[in-house]
Amino acid sequence: MPTGVPIEFSGVTKRFGAVTAVADLSFTVEPGRVTGFLGPNGAGKTTSLRMLLGLVRPTSGTATFGGTAYRDLANPLTTVGAALEAASFHPGRTAHNHLRVYAAAAGLPTSRVDEVLRRVGLGEYAKRRVGGYSLGMRQRLGLAYTLLGDPGVLVLDEPINGLDPEGIKWIRLFLRELAAEGRTVLVSSHLLSEVQQSVDEVVIIAKGRLVHRGTLATLDTEVAPHVVVDSPDRTRLGEVLTAEGFEFSTGRTGLLVAEGDPGRIGHLAFVNGVEISMLQRQKAGLEESFLTLVDGGEVVGGSTETTRVTDAAADATAEPAASVDAAVSTEPPAPEAPAGESPGRHADHDGEDQR
Repeated sequence: MPTGVPIEFSGVTKRFGAVTAVADLSFTVEPGRVTGFLGPNGAGKTTSLRMLLGLVRPTSGTATFGGTAYRDLANPLTTVGAALEAASFHPGRTAHNHLRVYAAAAGLPTSRVDEVLRRVGLGEYAKRRVGGYSLGMRQRLGLAYTLLGDPGVLVLDEPINGLDPEGIKWIRLFLRELAAEGRTVLVSSHLLSEVQQSVDEVVIIAKGRLVHRGTLATLDTEVAPHVVVDSPDRTRLGEVLTAEGFEFSTGRTGLLVAEGDPGRIGHLAFVNGVEISMLQRQKAGLEESFLTLVDGGEVVGGSTETTRVTDAAADATAEPAASVDAAVSTEPPAPEAPAGESPGRHADHDGEDQR
């Protein structure tokens, strides 16, 4: 059974000239859990993962696997399985032959090829040419590659991007299985909704800095709740709230007041003779909390005065792969999902969002 090791970012900073892509990033991803690495496009997620995998050199700080840098791992493919970029498969090769090449290069037995193809549900399609695969099947083939060395750590960049509902359900369950086996699973996404049913913890970055880390439950309490209040005389109610210094906005069902205690609002209306037709506490949902964090400038352990950098700019100044293994282990997936889907559709559209 593979053993996961912690992924540790410690004070990681990356600058491209005058542009700061990642600033003083520190967090730990523990084994046996699925951790979501979240942030809007351009937040620095992919640059951070590239530094972790030795494809980009940090300006300062370290990113390691159990205290060891990727380039210093004795056998990277058996320690870390990574998928950072859109899969690029030779259309004339079968899935089996594609993985057999990588297995031979890494000194792994050919039997591993059949094992991982069966595990991702491609066993019966192993001898078919990849050019006839759907996007979802290519996604699974990319995931099969990351499992070739039976690694204890999985690093996956946007693995759910573009999948259909059936594929999303499958990969969520699959990630949970991998974590239950004791592996360390780090999954990046720019959408909380993509990963919220599969992750145990979230690490959220914005503008290159850490803004939140913890369980989904802690994220749900990060943003202060509001009070929704309404009155037959909404204008008078608004005047009373303004006079008392409350901030509010007008919604479809009433006034949304930046206040967590409905009792205070109700008492204020009562002493001012304002009739209330509706009064309730409204708690922010997970998605609203996430959006507030990435848009609102709150930061864990630092200021927000950084400049965003696109991945295109990062790629332009990135160092070459630290090793053959580093280049190999960042090859993988593309959009859309399978699950019983016959090959032949969408064969030529394995693109990916630019982050």
